Amino acid sequence: MYRRSIDMSASNNVPGSQYGVSPQQLRELMELRGADALQLLQEEYESVEGVCQRLRTHSTEGVSNSTEDLLRRREVFGANEIPPKSPKSFLRLIWEALKDTTLIILQVAAVVSICLSFFHAEDSLMEKESSEDPGPVQMAGPGILWLLQHGKVLDTTASVPRKQMYSCVLVLICVRSRSLPHSSCSHNSTATLAPKLTPPPPPPGEEKEQAPPWIEGVAILAAVIVVVFVTAFNDYSKERQFRGLQKKIENSNKFSVVRARSVVQIPVSEIVVGDVCQIKYGDMLPADGLLIQGSDLKVDESSLTGESDHVTKTPVTDPMLFSGTTVMEGSGRMVVTAVGVNSQAGIIMTLLGATDKSKDGTKGKGKEKKQEEKSEKSVLQQKLSRLAIQIGYAGSAIAILTIIILVVKFSVKTYVMDGLPFSIRHVNTFVHHFIIGVTVLVVAVPEGLPLAVTISLAFSVRKMMKDNNLVRHLDACETMGNATTICSDKTGTLTTNRMTVVAAHIGGRTYKTLPTYEVLPANLAELLVLGISVNTNYTSKVVPSEVPGELPKQIGNKTECALLGFVGELGKNYQTIRNHYPEEKFVKVYTFNSARKSMSTVISLGVGGFRLFTKGASEIVVKKCAYVLNEKGEVETLSIEDQKKIEIDVIDRLASEGLRTIGLAYKDFVPYHAELSQVEIGSSPPNWDDMDENVTNLTLLAILGVEDPVRPEVPEAIHLCQRAGITVRMVTGDNINTARSIATKCGILTPNDTGFVLDSKEFNQKIRDEKGEVSQEMFDQVWPRLRVLARSSPQDKYILVRGLIASKATPTRQVVAVTGDGTNDGPALKMADVGFAMGITGTDVAKEACDIVLTDDNFTSIVKAVMWGRNVYDSIAKFLQFQLTVNVVAVTIAFVSICIISDTPLKTVQMLWVNLIMDTLASLALATEPPSRSLLHRQPYGRTKALVSGVMLRNILGQAVFMILVIFLLLFYGHILVDIEDGLNAELGEPPSQHFTLVFNTFVMMTLFNEVNARKIHGEHNVFEGITKNPLFYCIWFVTFGAQVIIVQLGGLAFSTSALNLEQWLWSIFFGIMTLLWSQVVNSIFSAIHYGKGRSTAVHPMLDGVSVDPLETSFIKKKRDAHIFWIQSITDLQTQVITGDVEGPLLPVPNKKSPRDQAVRRV
Repeated sequence: MYRRSIDMSASNNVPGSQYGVSPQQLRELMELRGADALQLLQEEYESVEGVCQRLRTHSTEGVSNSTEDLLRRREVFGANEIPPKSPKSFLRLIWEALKDTTLIILQVAAVVSICLSFFHAEDSLMEKESSEDPGPVQMAGPGILWLLQHGKVLDTTASVPRKQMYSCVLVLICVRSRSLPHSSCSHNSTATLAPKLTPPPPPPGEEKEQAPPWIEGVAILAAVIVVVFVTAFNDYSKERQFRGLQKKIENSNKFSVVRARSVVQIPVSEIVVGDVCQIKYGDMLPADGLLIQGSDLKVDESSLTGESDHVTKTPVTDPMLFSGTTVMEGSGRMVVTAVGVNSQAGIIMTLLGATDKSKDGTKGKGKEKKQEEKSEKSVLQQKLSRLAIQIGYAGSAIAILTIIILVVKFSVKTYVMDGLPFSIRHVNTFVHHFIIGVTVLVVAVPEGLPLAVTISLAFSVRKMMKDNNLVRHLDACETMGNATTICSDKTGTLTTNRMTVVAAHIGGRTYKTLPTYEVLPANLAELLVLGISVNTNYTSKVVPSEVPGELPKQIGNKTECALLGFVGELGKNYQTIRNHYPEEKFVKVYTFNSARKSMSTVISLGVGGFRLFTKGASEIVVKKCAYVLNEKGEVETLSIEDQKKIEIDVIDRLASEGLRTIGLAYKDFVPYHAELSQVEIGSSPPNWDDMDENVTNLTLLAILGVEDPVRPEVPEAIHLCQRAGITVRMVTGDNINTARSIATKCGILTPNDTGFVLDSKEFNQKIRDEKGEVSQEMFDQVWPRLRVLARSSPQDKYILVRGLIASKATPTRQVVAVTGDGTNDGPALKMADVGFAMGITGTDVAKEACDIVLTDDNFTSIVKAVMWGRNVYDSIAKFLQFQLTVNVVAVTIAFVSICIISDTPLKTVQMLWVNLIMDTLASLALATEPPSRSLLHRQPYGRTKALVSGVMLRNILGQAVFMILVIFLLLFYGHILVDIEDGLNAELGEPPSQHFTLVFNTFVMMTLFNEVNARKIHGEHNVFEGITKNPLFYCIWFVTFGAQVIIVQLGGLAFSTSALNLEQWLWSIFFGIMTLLWSQVVNSIFSAIHYGKGRSTAVHPMLDGVSVDPLETSFIKKKRDAHIFWIQSITDLQTQVITGDVEGPLLPVPNKKSPRDQAVRRV
């Protein structure tokens, strides 16, 4: 009984008759498993070949490569894309920005302030109207209070004649406006009522403009609106650009398909129904399909079924292949039957709501499901989280204390000293106090820090892509800057991965120069050519270079390409032999894996016999051999002593020269009259599933020495890593002698090095206890001296990485980076702090498990990742040094000023400008600093070192003390210094004063010039070094300066500023420049102190033999632009809520730290 699939799209409306099968029918077929699938396949289509015929494709030649045919297939069966969720709209981003806790508090306070200001205005109007009433005067407003203080005591409860009351009101109005009309104020009744009343003369010069009582609330709301729109626009642009990055990552995944008889590599998004795909060990299937031909094919279907056992696939017993599953062994070809949302992975993701369609194919409107699993925080995130909580507690405590002091001072003065009753007008004052407290909190919290982290990561990731580092998990970028250990593969990473056979041991003779075909015995030479041609993956090939004069191009496995090149050196064409022995004619293939370290292929001899060819690690193949062909091509027995002699005299000698040794052997199965080395099988073939029985008692053909030269730039890169405090360890599957030789050439091992060079067996003996379990204590005795681990298995690599991360043997905990290219490297790549997969030779599984893909498989790219990672870390530290200086100064000024004058010279709107806008620009400027070579001249920070270093703390406190002294000097004596009106005694609602504007402008100027100081965090004296290499920095600096000029000169009541003259501006700039000089004084003092103690805190370039190479110049010559794209925010510093949730997986890979695998979106 067959299950019908859910209708995922409207593709049923497209007629499928032109292909003989509809998408719906194919979905029904692919939803079945086991016997049900075979039954339906046989009843409806007869065989897999029948499906190919209905899809108008050929099982070996594939589909035509015409654009018309490909477009028609996409129209009928759909594209191999899963539509992502629609991006958040701009209005939604605005709404999310409005949810910020601090902004909500400011909005509420501003609205209350505005409402109370209008209530105050209506109350004043009512007083004026009541003053015309002939009844008793009960309340006379602020004018009466003035009379109480400056005139006779007036009994407001006594009855006053209407005429005299009218005169009194005129006097009070005149007093309130400080402008007495002569005709009214000289009235006789006025003189009678208040003969001693003498209003104060108007101030000299022009009349002051009174600030409307609602101006502060409106200004705060305007600032909040600006902040919200800037935040929303920033998030909107980041998400758009991130989707572009995501598309680029997805398009980097390519797959081999057969089209018009040619094998081509195409992006997985271009695969169509009917394509014939070549699949091999390590591939993650990009679509659903049926197996046409397979060789020892085993697939991991745990992503669909949850079963961890590998499923054997054959065209006869189980041909069903599903997208998202992984090929664990073997190879084969499949015809694609479903793509995109119609594939099994696409259906699952649609049901989970991970696409833009719901279950019924319509746009999803339900509430988005948040990711349940939270990823572990990176090293920098952990430090920022701790710092955020500390700053949040301190800022909240100071803000609450500020509000309490203001409220207590006002209450004591008003209700105790002056004896006034509570009035509704006092609420406005309390709201003003609350706004000041919120301002202190805004100042205390570094609002720009999350943006600085985002920008720095975005900038670095963008640049790393140009340096052959494709970052898949963003936190890996900064984590790499803290790396203390790199466990690197040898092949392709430290070496060129262009392998060639340079030595051979054939017929009992070792050749340092390759022999010709004619020199070798005829039967032996024929067996060598045949064995290499058929016992290599047919996806591996050597083709002529497109550029005349260059070496042939190697496609596929490089070791196999070296063997195929050896066939060419013998003057034979391997393709001719492959055409005679297509894969369909293979009897059995035992594919290569890390456990058996060999590959075997069985072909038919045509007379009832079979021949098995084997290739693999030489010492393993030799141990399986019982015979050998001598110099005449005759079969001789091979004893255990002979095996040991070959291992010592041939294998070890070639390995000591840095060559990888490959053993070649064969075995014949004949129906009768078996000769020496042959096996008689009679009329029935052997049990080919018993590999151990069949691949034994082989006949040794040859041992080939394959050279893989060390990349010329690798020794210098490893030298840089060692100077940077990073230990490089080689973890390879090669022979221990080969590994030792290559490690010496690379510089991992030095002549006087006492480091360990261990193979897998010895390594496990040293780290396992009597019960055979890994002991961390024993492991800690080994790893500090371990330099090379040879013949290692994936399990060995995983144990090494896990032990390094867990070790507490050194004061600085290890941060481990690992390279890998195989399917079985996945666990180690996931366990590592940073996993690097090979972009050229790496399998899909390795790429999915890693954090960064090395697109050139080059170790120097890892060194560049270290440099960029350290640059991210330092960029955050630079901004922290700048931001915390501003915070300490602003909070101190606000708190002390409130305690002394019950007000702060830095108004709420001004602080919003400094903290939310100006600091955001500073984060953009400081977070886009390019890396320099000096980043590799210091030790890594490690896991435990504080984010704010001692030098940074010294700079922060040193600058803060200077700026606080200058601000208080101007606050209490500035009016005398520049001859302006004192603004200390201004009442609430008074217009802005030049005095307080000067204080604000000087604070901003000192902050702006201190931004230049913040570029250096290690005590360097030259703060201008490299500033011209970052045009974004000085452009933002001048833009901020220009904006400050506009705010001061034109801001007026909105920004609580009064225009300054040239002299006042020069004073402000003078104090700003003084911060640069003061920084030199502080650095000089502490440098002298440390020099006296025999050490220096400054970081200086190393000149002792470290040459400048392209690794550095590649960073200098590139244009440095700052394109920002979406990156997951690390923390919310305002509310101290640290979250790691994202709404739906945006990256096409599961999170590497998640304990639960998630569906993978393939495009």
